[in-house]
Amino acid sequence: MTEIRQTLVRSGSRLGVMVDNDERPFTPVDGVLFTAISLIWGASFLLIAIGLEDLTPGMVALVRVGAGAATLLLMRFIVPDGNRSIDRADLPRVIALSFVWVAVPFTLFPLAQEHINSALAGLLNGGTPIFVAVIGTIVTGRRPKGLVLFGLGLGFVGVVALSLPSIGQGASEARGVAMVVAATVCYGVAFNLAGPLQQRYGAVPLMSTVLGLATVWLLPVGFRDLAGNQWAPDTLGAVLVLGVVGTGLAYWIMSSLVGRIGSVRGSFITYLIPVVALLLGVVFRGDTIAGLALFGAALTTLGAVLASGRFGSASVDPRPGPSASTVGSSPTVD
Repeated sequence: MTEIRQTLVRSGSRLGVMVDNDERPFTPVDGVLFTAISLIWGASFLLIAIGLEDLTPGMVALVRVGAGAATLLLMRFIVPDGNRSIDRADLPRVIALSFVWVAVPFTLFPLAQEHINSALAGLLNGGTPIFVAVIGTIVTGRRPKGLVLFGLGLGFVGVVALSLPSIGQGASEARGVAMVVAATVCYGVAFNLAGPLQQRYGAVPLMSTVLGLATVWLLPVGFRDLAGNQWAPDTLGAVLVLGVVGTGLAYWIMSSLVGRIGSVRGSFITYLIPVVALLLGVVFRGDTIAGLALFGAALTTLGAVLASGRFGSASVDPRPGPSASTVGSSPTVD
């Protein structure tokens, strides 16, 4: 999580905004941006569920990623340094990101939500910071200790508690849980790969390229069962909103917010997204969540907070490790 916050600072500075604002009081604009990004990313799971009413999982993924790519390509002409090109030497890592950050997890989530509800998917996705921290530890070779180690262990216990009720419901729900967990592991890998690239190019140039490549990879997935899509205006509209706002504009909003309020307070959004996903799923879809799963979600959130080293003395070396692939990315979720 330390690496995540470092990269958020870099992303904000790439946009030409101040990043050392952790002590400045919130302004009304800060509050609007903070609330907006929490709602946008928390609503992703609800929008996926609506899209699946008439579209196949592959088409949901393709429309979402394609709309997000088009939005960020336009943003490249608006934000400072938005037209920065990717060096040929970095293309292999960018291509890898297009798979592990976008193509694979963005396909797994709609596939998973054919088996589990949107509220549970959002709660399970709350384990992303845990996997980011674990994979970052493996990559850097820095051993966690103290509260960080305890937080990681607590987070894993929470993920297990979240999963157990669905696993007990049968193979179908267990398959959905496994897909979401696999997607969060992909995020853990991607966030640790993306940091140096975001530092070098900025969030908008990097993500527009990553999303553009992922759109190409998802074409056969989206068109695999073209006849299975109904193309109803409301469901298609939900997926377009998910792509344009939740997958495109959200990256720019988050970078701007971090520049205004600082990386530490900006990263608190990571812990609000599962709550928003749960509330929206219950209110608009009638989703139900087992008590054990709610308890697991609380453990996972607490574990992620402790693993961030936010309380007490730092229990891992906060300096970037020697590996070029070390550091996380902005705390994006689904």
